[in-house]
Amino acid sequence: MSGNPFDGGEGDWLVVANADGQYALWRPHLDLPKGWRTVHSSPDREGALDHVERHFTAAVGTPTA
Repeated sequence: MSGNPFDGGEGDWLVVANADGQYALWRPHLDLPKGWRTVHSSPDREGALDHVERHFTAAVGTPTA
């Protein structure tokens, strides 16, 4: 694979989270950074984003947009 693996929406995606409750989209073929765990896998980017939308709760006082 050439280029940035996070560009484009084709292929499988993971939703990963850390102990601080931060979420990120990740590609299954990449090693997870230390302290992050997989919380959801999806066959497409939109499904991964939908999971974050349903489960993410911003900390009080944290801007959401």
